[in-house]
Amino acid sequence: MTLIYDLVFLLFAVCYLPVFIFKRKMHKGFAQRLGFLSGVPDLGRPIWVHAVSVGEAMSVKHLIEELRIKFPQKDFVISTVTPTGNKIARSIAGKSDAVIYLPLDLSWIVRAVVNKINPSLFVIVETEIWPNLICRLNKNKVPIAVVNARISDRSFKGYLMIRPALKPVLNKVGIFCVQTALDSQRLARLGVEAGKIKNTGNMKFDIKVRDYDQLKKDYSDYRGRLGLGTKEKLWVCASTHPGEEEDILRVYLNLSREHPELKLLIAPRHPERSPSIANLVNACPGFCAAMISRLAGRDPGLRECSGRRPVFILDTIGQLMYFYALCDIVFVGGSLVKKGGHNILEPASLGKPVVFGKYMFNFRDIADLFVKNRAGIMVEDRDGLEKSLKDLLGDNSRIRELGQACREVIFKNKGATSANAGLIRELLKS
Repeated sequence: MTLIYDLVFLLFAVCYLPVFIFKRKMHKGFAQRLGFLSGVPDLGRPIWVHAVSVGEAMSVKHLIEELRIKFPQKDFVISTVTPTGNKIARSIAGKSDAVIYLPLDLSWIVRAVVNKINPSLFVIVETEIWPNLICRLNKNKVPIAVVNARISDRSFKGYLMIRPALKPVLNKVGIFCVQTALDSQRLARLGVEAGKIKNTGNMKFDIKVRDYDQLKKDYSDYRGRLGLGTKEKLWVCASTHPGEEEDILRVYLNLSREHPELKLLIAPRHPERSPSIANLVNACPGFCAAMISRLAGRDPGLRECSGRRPVFILDTIGQLMYFYALCDIVFVGGSLVKKGGHNILEPASLGKPVVFGKYMFNFRDIADLFVKNRAGIMVEDRDGLEKSLKDLLGDNSRIRELGQACREVIFKNKGATSANAGLIRELLKS
């Protein structure tokens, strides 16, 4: 079975290589994916935590904090797949921890990496099934936990087709801490033993709600950087994808006629797309692209716009929360196009009204919960987005009500991280 899987994986990798190169995913850390971990020290049986990308890396931060308390003598290895996730992981890691890229799931590569790291525990954030890695860890008697587990509609259909081959791999995992009852049911249908499935909720709700007033005070100079007056409102469009910026700019063009006090900041999901977004902005009559990285101190640095309306573009990483704190309304992207949406909990934690499109299938349960509790607004298309923004801009009390409802939803759904850490401790003991 391992040989067949290796051959299939290799065939897929060869076929996908041109796409991989075209999308510029051949980053400098790629050698680690091939098993070359030179420079990674011997950490003495660390806890290995895998978070594929940015969202998972952010949600795992508090879990690692809990595990450090429960296992004070342990160091950590944090693995990711994407460079942006790797950067977030480095901000989470302690001085004696290691941050690596996950090895490709080929038997000889994972064998070398697992033997090199020699973990005492392996934790997967959300549900990534790597058969060779799981089997090798199990062969080395390393307990495996999957936390914040979820099975998307698309994944479930695919997994059902290979259920006979997948079932023995899944049952090598010691425990699945799932987000919802539906995820529990789906794992059971895939053949996971009932005793291994625990419904603990979604760790993303355990985001630490920062004190808004303090955050605003600490970073009030950002208003100066954007040249915002006391009466002006800021609309942040976060985690946007191709096809959404055009709609956002059209909506903003229409709204700005009636609401000249409204300013727009676009934070693309992938900051490297900022130059292409700037081209879109500059092609709009009367608009001027202003990169955040070029704005320094309290000088708005917008002289180059020469009377045109600036549209700010967040082309850096790590600043989005500051702009969430200062803004009035948030749109979370990946949802007007079929990308599955992105995390709405960060702006919601700051009491900001959140608007998103109908394609939230990667965050289906969270989106449904916010809509059900009247804490979020789901729109069908560009026209729906414009109408919702127009309604909010005309009713400040509605903005405040939505923001308060957002915080209430988050507070009511906390606790998954502590529950998961407790179950992991029991797994390691057993």
